[in-house]
Order: sequence, then C-alpha cells, then structure tokens
Amino acid sequence: MAPPHLALSAPSPWVLRFAALLPEGGTVLDVACGGGRHPRAMLGRGHAVTMVDKDTTHVADLADRAEVLTADLENGSPWPLAGRTFDGVVVTNYLFRPLFPHLCAAVAEGGALIYETFARGNEQFGRPRNPSHLLEPGELLTAFPGLQIVAYEAGIEGGQCGRKVVERICCVKVREPVELPG
Repeated sequence: MAPPHLALSAPSPWVLRFAALLPEGGTVLDVACGGGRHPRAMLGRGHAVTMVDKDTTHVADLADRAEVLTADLENGSPWPLAGRTFDGVVVTNYLFRPLFPHLCAAVAEGGALIYETFARGNEQFGRPRNPSHLLEPGELLTAFPGLQIVAYEAGIEGGQCGRKVVERICCVKVREPVELPG
C-alpha cells in the first residue's frame, strides 16, 4: 500500500494561491515532490520544473517534461542543487531543518518560497508524530532570513487526509522591502 501522501492528487490551495507570484514561464523547484501533484500543476501553468525526492518512481512519467532528480536529502550528501536558483521553491508535507539555508539560497531574486507542512499538535490527529517532523509554533517565521514574508498561517484544519495541524509561509527574495498598500 502506498503512503498516504502519495494519495494526494489535488495541489495545495496555498501553493496555487501563491503560484501567482511566479513569473510566467519561470523555473520552479519542488523539494520532496512525492507523487508530483505540485510539479504537475506548475507544468500546467507553463513553468519549467525541477523536482527532487528520495524516491522518484511516482514522477517518472514527468521525466520527458521536467528535470527529475533522485537524491536522499537527509543522508549527509551535499545539496544536489548547489549554486542553482529558481523563481519558485515549493515544499509541502516535508520537514528537514538542515535544508532551510539551502531552500533560502535556492530562491532567485524576485522569486518566492512557498512552504507548508505539519506542526506541533498534529500528533493528536495522526502522522507525523515525531517532533523532528513537526514545526514548533511560529518556527517558519524565522526559518528563512533574507526572505520577506508575504503571508503566514498556522492552525488546525480538515483536509483530504483528515484533520491536521499545519504551518504555511510564502516569502519572497527582494532587494528592497515591498511596500504594502494602505
């Protein structure tokens, strides 16, 4: 039986909402891409997509349209995308804190990081339960220095896989802070 995250086929509304920040035809990196729900959506929007995961068998059908990298991001190997930047970096339902600096560096100037994953409290609803895989309250607010926060949410919600506790953030890399209206 496939892990529950592979059963997810609809892109996250959070990711779709902030995909509008990405330039038309821009480059997108999906980290821990799973079954490819976000790469598929980004390809459909005309983006050039790179995806990375430990197991890429579930996205092998995209190899003719996207760059598919198989890499274990947690075994101490060097970051497989060193020196590369993307207009968008997407991470959902995945947390490995040592990657935070790499994710931040992978965002091109004018680009966006769109991140959504489980937070502490999720253990009452199911997996993940391991504290190493759960964000602390407000953790994403300080995880990406040098990026400007555009939006942040945290709390309990229901979804395709039942109730869960999540944190989400969208940040952009700009030379100067964005002036907010009003």
